[in-house]
Amino acid sequence: MASEYRSHPRWAFPISQVVADMPQTVPFVGPEEIQRARRRPFRARLGANESSFGPSPLAIAAMRDAASESWMYADPQSFDLRSALSKHHAIPIDQVMIGEGIDGLLGLAAKVAVSPSTTVVTSNGAYPTFNFHVAANGGRLVLVPFRDDREDLDALLEAAKREDASLIYVSNPNNPMGSVWRADVIAEFIARVPENILVLLDEAYADTAPAGVITPIDTLQPTNLIRFRTFSKAYGLAGARIGYAIAVPEVISLLDSIRNDYGINRVGLQGALAALDDQTYLLEVVEKISRARVRVGAIAADNGLVALPSATNFVAIDCGRDGAFAVRVMQEVLARDVFVRKPGAPGLDRCIRVSVGDDAALDIFAEVLAEALLAAA
Repeated sequence: MASEYRSHPRWAFPISQVVADMPQTVPFVGPEEIQRARRRPFRARLGANESSFGPSPLAIAAMRDAASESWMYADPQSFDLRSALSKHHAIPIDQVMIGEGIDGLLGLAAKVAVSPSTTVVTSNGAYPTFNFHVAANGGRLVLVPFRDDREDLDALLEAAKREDASLIYVSNPNNPMGSVWRADVIAEFIARVPENILVLLDEAYADTAPAGVITPIDTLQPTNLIRFRTFSKAYGLAGARIGYAIAVPEVISLLDSIRNDYGINRVGLQGALAALDDQTYLLEVVEKISRARVRVGAIAADNGLVALPSATNFVAIDCGRDGAFAVRVMQEVLARDVFVRKPGAPGLDRCIRVSVGDDAALDIFAEVLAEALLAAA
């Protein structure tokens, strides 16, 4: 039996040693699972960074029309959507690849660049799904603390050089804190990364960020950079699972060589295409998200708490004490039928994280937060 495989007492067949050695953990416990355990639904769903404002009516209509064509596979090349994104971003089509949300694309990037001999640098508390992809491929994670509630770019680069890392993961805007670096800072950081280190730049919240935050996309991207975007957030298509990667053609070709040919669903593809075409609706949603962030900040202030500045569709609220207290606050909010989450990393765990929603959902949150704080004290 090859050294990378091992026997398992439960099965006769060999399994990957990397997988056998992994702890049996679940990246996220979804709101549906929590509802099943509690045997009642949530009154407000404000924990998964979804857009409760929903997708464009044009996208809904396109998906409704496409439903009758679900007997057919989607175009394995996702040509129409790639063409539309090429035009939208003014880049060649061979610099764009479609995937099953950013999660799926991060998994492909990990397959390309991570092996049991690979060191990967990321921030302690950043999007954990990426860490699971690294672990599944046997990579070694080096975690760098946040600084001032932002990913510490200098420390990330220093750690990557010190640890002889092959890959750095950065998100901008950041989840779970909502923090952001200016476009010029990100561009300068990428320019400083040696060519032998691959940079994964997660821009899931690019559409909700203010002007000057997102580094412009051009045809002269560094060869060691992959950027990730999604239709799950501002476009309101989280359930459709459509994301895309932007990189030089040679890197896109690497990802393309190992992707699931029929991993994209036909209905979601048509929804994303129509959503991209309706930029007027996107701007309306982004404005609603901006107003809702202000509202969440006001709710926090009314309860003596501080909302952190956010460039995303969620707000991190500093509960003013330690992580144990923030856990109690979150649990008390959940007990009152409002779904929220919280960061878990030291220093960040003093906060709860609240996705923005419509006025009705935020009215419920305002009512519940005051009660939860009293109960958690």
